[in-house]
Amino acid sequence: MIGFRLIGTLVLSCGLLVGCGGGELPPPPQVPSELPTAEQQQDAVAGYRLGAGDQVRVTVFRHEDLSGEFQLDGEGFFALPLVGEVKGGGKTVRDLEVDIEDSFRDGGYLVNPQVSLEVLNYRPFYILGEVNQPGSYPYVNGMTVINAIALAGGYTYRASQGSITVQRGGSNSDKVGVGPTSQILPGDIITVPERFF
Repeated sequence: MIGFRLIGTLVLSCGLLVGCGGGELPPPPQVPSELPTAEQQQDAVAGYRLGAGDQVRVTVFRHEDLSGEFQLDGEGFFALPLVGEVKGGGKTVRDLEVDIEDSFRDGGYLVNPQVSLEVLNYRPFYILGEVNQPGSYPYVNGMTVINAIALAGGYTYRASQGSITVQRGGSNSDKVGVGPTSQILPGDIITVPERFF
């Protein structure tokens, strides 16, 4: 008898809590209505500018001794055999290929250098604010805002899902509002703010 009263009281209490609800449940996560196409993803990466922490493979055709894997330092530089320090930070892959070819040619090291450059590891992106596991995460080609939030464990119940911003180019750059299918690039800082209701 006591057991039935206890169960009845618990059921009634739970019903009152759910019915009265001290607060609203957060809205379900936004599902992307359209995913970026392969062409859009390639365009985003093609326009990507290298920065500190990126790791690249430089291939100088017919000159294996001049080829290798290099990581851009904190100021965006790396050292190549013969030509020395090369600034890669702020340049696209294609721009850097041309600069390296010019360095070998202008330095008198090679007559007709042909250089290919490939990004091996991108620098991480960062996600802050109302996600379950804020921090830095490795970048993967084709990453979108919703992918980044999923990596960070999803939204907290306080997240303002419609007010997400991205800073591209460092913490001093302007915050730009983005949607769930917006493209993310290495080094981006994603902020999910707290809602105020």
